[in-house]
Amino acid sequence: MFSIFKKSSPINLDLSSLGTDMHAHFLPGIDDGAPDTGASLTLLKGLIEMGFQHVIPTPHIYADLYPNTRSSIQQAVESLNEALQAAQWSAPIRSAAAEYLLDPTVIGRLERKEALLTVSGKKVLVEFSFTSLPLSWKEDLFQLQIAGYEPILAHPERYLYLDGNRSIFHTVADMGIAMQVNLLSFTGYYHKTATVLAEYLLKQGLISYLGTDIHHERHLQAFYQGAKPIMQALDTAQQRRPLLNAAL
Repeated sequence: MFSIFKKSSPINLDLSSLGTDMHAHFLPGIDDGAPDTGASLTLLKGLIEMGFQHVIPTPHIYADLYPNTRSSIQQAVESLNEALQAAQWSAPIRSAAAEYLLDPTVIGRLERKEALLTVSGKKVLVEFSFTSLPLSWKEDLFQLQIAGYEPILAHPERYLYLDGNRSIFHTVADMGIAMQVNLLSFTGYYHKTATVLAEYLLKQGLISYLGTDIHHERHLQAFYQGAKPIMQALDTAQQRRPLLNAAL
């Protein structure tokens, strides 16, 4: 079967050692990622060109902005699969997971015994608000653990308010919470402070996962342009501690 996901042009970026991208927004039309299947295919092609052998879609579940459900996410998966089949293309997509905003709705799901969408086994991707640290963040993460989940905190370096309170990163690690850093944070793509915090987490050996958090084609271009610092960060991270992407 013909596959669009064979490399079409050489790029100075090889993320094959990671194996799996466990944070990506390429499902069509359900969050701030790919708006349609055409964009989904473009992002998938880019991820495979970077060297990923597996990709896990993680659409937002955010009550106020992206009130996704297992059903809406499955519909997006089916839409993408139909587009892949129609084009006779194949892609190494793992079952859909989600990126949950850590807020009262997540705890409500636990209380209702609603199964969360996980990246693998009981590993669930969660994010803090970008504006302020959730008041009950410790309790909420602990409740996830009590329910049998293994939370992975998404892009902690992008919570700029933590720059003045870096001890929270160590508290999170001491709680047994894994942390996933965005590869583009090492390029200065988001914010200077995000780069500083990503480098701090790197030096402290606190990174368990690296991910693309890819949303659109501009991210693909940023990866190609930022290949050098990305590869340097990947090499350093792998020296500090074993990354867990490939085990997913």
